[in-house]
Amino acid sequence: MPELLDFARRAASDSELVAALPLDPEARTWIRLDAPGGSEAWLIGWPPGTGTGWHDHGGSRGAFATADGELTEQSLAAPIPTEGWRTLELADGIDRERRLGAGQARGFGPHHVHQVLNLSAEAHAVSVHVYYPPLPLIRRYSRTGPLLRLETVEQPEEWT
Repeated sequence: MPELLDFARRAASDSELVAALPLDPEARTWIRLDAPGGSEAWLIGWPPGTGTGWHDHGGSRGAFATADGELTEQSLAAPIPTEGWRTLELADGIDRERRLGAGQARGFGPHHVHQVLNLSAEAHAVSVHVYYPPLPLIRRYSRTGPLLRLETVEQPEEWT
C-alpha cells in the first residue's frame, strides 16, 4: 500500500495535472491516469456538496490524496463481509470521520467501506484515487442509522 499512497501524493502535487481536469459546477468529473505497477488511478473533481455515497472497492486496496480543497471521508472501522447479506446492522462505535485538506492522503485495505464528500458550500475539491488490483466492481450501499443495505453492484464498464 505505500506505493499507492506515494503515487496518489505525487500526482496530487502535480499542479499541471490538477489544472488539466475540467470542473463542472454540478457533477463530479474525472480523468483516468497512467498508474504504476498494474494499478488503476483517477483524478476526480468534486463540486460543492457532492459525494460518492457509501461504497466499497470490490476487494481492491487503495489510497487517495486531496490536491485542492477539502474532502471528508466517513468510513466503518470494521471489515464488512462481502457476500451473503442484503442488510447489516452495524455495531455502535465503528463510525469514523476524517477531513483531508490539500496535500493530505490516506490508504485503505481491501475491505474498506466508506463515502467521500465535499462538504463545502462554495469550493471545488480535486483528488487522486488509486487502486490495486484495478477495480473489479464497486458495491454501493444505502445507510439509515445503523442499517447498511447493499443496493447495487457496478461493473467497470459502467464507469469508464
